[in-house]
Amino acid sequence: MCGRFVITSPPAAIRQVFGYVEQPNFPPRHNIAPTQPVPVVIVENGARHFRLMRWGLVPSWVKDPRKITLMINARSEGINEKPAFKNAMRRRRCLIPADGYYEWQVLGGRKRPFFIHRRDGSLFGLAALAENWMGPNGEELETVAIVTAPASEDLATLHTRVPVTLTPDDFARWLDCSDDDAAPVMALLKGPREGEFTWHEVSTRVNHADNDDAQLLLPITDEQRAAEETPKPAKRAAPRKAAPPPVDDGQGSLF
Repeated sequence: MCGRFVITSPPAAIRQVFGYVEQPNFPPRHNIAPTQPVPVVIVENGARHFRLMRWGLVPSWVKDPRKITLMINARSEGINEKPAFKNAMRRRRCLIPADGYYEWQVLGGRKRPFFIHRRDGSLFGLAALAENWMGPNGEELETVAIVTAPASEDLATLHTRVPVTLTPDDFARWLDCSDDDAAPVMALLKGPREGEFTWHEVSTRVNHADNDDAQLLLPITDEQRAAEETPKPAKRAAPRKAAPPPVDDGQGSLF
């Protein structure tokens, strides 16, 4: 699966690789989490465009987005038939620029985070699906989900599933929805080849979405790991102060 990812390349470099019309300027992100706005590249009127969408797809036919499960990932198996994704798979395939992503593995009874990135350090595109939800009162919400596939043998040591990651050679093929048929791109929905990605353990600071700094990407040291695994002493509750006696102002009160 994919529950957190990273965009650290300069905006100009991302624009050059993905070829969209706009020239947005945005800061690096080291810990992007579900429900946050994410950069999306999509083809509209024959040209590639940059859009910000909420990570967590809402199908167009949903009546109330608050009453559905947050769909941050779309499994590639049977994606053409699933009601939540089949229309987006045919008409609104898109890409999310990324420099890496995080995955968690249980080690010694604790979930430890790992930062995963291409071995050559290059930028890549996360295969994604977009939907535009319109509410009964004119509300509009553009949302997106990341497509996942079974992991290759090496990455499966971390998790059985991985995001579908595309290189620039496959961008045009994935983004082309002109024939309203997803069959030609189904072969792209697979995990990376063995050895294409590498990873290292990082600090559990990444567990908190409020943390967003370059230190999150650094390999964890033995000292940091020991500190994180040391149980923290329980905080004692401060003694409660006795409330002062009520003042009788002669007016009386119902409360």
